[in-house]
Amino acid sequence: MPSLPVAGSGFQAIILCGPGVSLTTFTSSPETYPKCLVNIANKPMIYYPIDWCRRSGITDITLITPPSSLAPIQAALQQNPHLTSLPSPSATVIAPKDLEMTMGTAELLRLPEVQECIKTDFLLLPCDLVCEIPGESILDAWMVTQSALGAGNPTREGRSSHSVISSGPGGEQGGRRGGLALYYQTDGREDSVKGEATDFVAITPLKQDEAPAVPHLVDGPAALRFGLSKLVMSMPMDTVKEKIEQNKGFLVRHSLIKKYPEVKMLTKYRDAHVYLLPLWVRDWARQQEKLESVSEDLIGYWAKAGWQQGLDEKLGMNKIFQQDSRESHEDESLEEEIDLRNISTTKAGLNSESPFDASGDKTPLSDSGIETSKSTKLPQLLAYVQRGSAPFIRRVDSSAVLLSTSLLLAKLESIEEVGRQAASPFAHNQKIAYPEGIAQRCTVTKSDCLLAENVTVEPTCVIKESVIGPNCYISSGARLTRCVLMDGAVVESRAQLTGCIIGRRARIGRESVLKDCEVQDANVVPEETDAKNEKFMVFEGLDEGEEDDDMEPSEGFDD
Repeated sequence: MPSLPVAGSGFQAIILCGPGVSLTTFTSSPETYPKCLVNIANKPMIYYPIDWCRRSGITDITLITPPSSLAPIQAALQQNPHLTSLPSPSATVIAPKDLEMTMGTAELLRLPEVQECIKTDFLLLPCDLVCEIPGESILDAWMVTQSALGAGNPTREGRSSHSVISSGPGGEQGGRRGGLALYYQTDGREDSVKGEATDFVAITPLKQDEAPAVPHLVDGPAALRFGLSKLVMSMPMDTVKEKIEQNKGFLVRHSLIKKYPEVKMLTKYRDAHVYLLPLWVRDWARQQEKLESVSEDLIGYWAKAGWQQGLDEKLGMNKIFQQDSRESHEDESLEEEIDLRNISTTKAGLNSESPFDASGDKTPLSDSGIETSKSTKLPQLLAYVQRGSAPFIRRVDSSAVLLSTSLLLAKLESIEEVGRQAASPFAHNQKIAYPEGIAQRCTVTKSDCLLAENVTVEPTCVIKESVIGPNCYISSGARLTRCVLMDGAVVESRAQLTGCIIGRRARIGRESVLKDCEVQDANVVPEETDAKNEKFMVFEGLDEGEEDDDMEPSEGFDD
């Protein structure tokens, strides 16, 4: 099947840019340096999801951030060379006045500014996503499985145009399409991190007629359909462990097994927090105030509602669909006045005038002529489960993942070496951006290192498998192995660093020996310091026991 057109379709991307307490060593002041501006392999974190959306053909991109972080993000979009190099139009930034640092993602969707921003089916994703999977293939998979050829049509009064009536695997009509969530494997990867958070994912196979083949740009002509499944459960592993401890075991409802006899439960996967969502989800989030997070509440409950009887009514989903049915029926009534159905080729074969469905069963109608039983059938929630480590996908939401991801990207061949067509979308123009700053009598392993602009390396230094940010200074005799240095960091003579992340404008005293340490921005490590697994930072601005505020449901909007 040929690829569906994606570019210019009107599909929206909403990127959540929270303060980033998960990287608290480097984001202790989100008012001046929010998480989305932390560098991954010498590029701002927000560069990667924006670039991924642009490569996927999505040009309508909106960043959502707390008001306190608005100014630095806008400045970066206008001044950072990596962000200004992205094609026009630039991403839009909105800062809802009531958005709080610890607000859940579903709560965020209810804010008036966000509600007004979402005009059509949308892609919701975090600012810390680094993804090599071709986004256009995932969009194609979603549109084909949902029969959503009208997904990108212009909207009228905030609702999708119904010039093409959709009928996805859930049987929904009038544009009520389902959703799709992405998950990736955490175990057995080159960049695997010990103790990384995982999610519990339960999936069941799609039927043969529910999984049409679509092209996959990485796997060639092989279809993406092998990675698509129905999502029946999704929650953080921490929640699962709590339930097991509370119930003395993992309890499974009979209704799940009765409806889906073949269920696969995965525990070594991570929710990428990338969701393709239909427009009606915006209205559902607004009306259902019990939804606090997208990942655990909105996605988790939606998945369960597909097999847990009566849950859709408790969640108020049926009201959304009934309202859409009434609105669609009103639109159709207007069309009938000028007999559009008889002259339109787009509605051929839909049997719009018959009260019978495709199987020949009569669909009950209410007094107003609106379908009652079929119209409220729940749209399906699908999952794309990416197995293995290629193509690359990762959420950089901890210091350990920041280090491993940066070092992995540093090994990519540069555009200068292999050409733009063969280079990875994450590749830099050169591995060493400022060769003049590197002394002759020093060792820098170019194959696994990345050195940014204005980096100075004095004689007798040894740098292996490391990422050095712009304006850094490495004094004579220093040794760096598997390290990440951010903008303006200074390493004094004969210091030895292994597995460390050094913040912006931080200074490491001479002859210090650090292993697996983190150094906060502008912090100074005294001379001859010997430390292992330590964080050098000033603890301020965080209350004791304050939780991470990322996109996890119970942790705020920026995990």
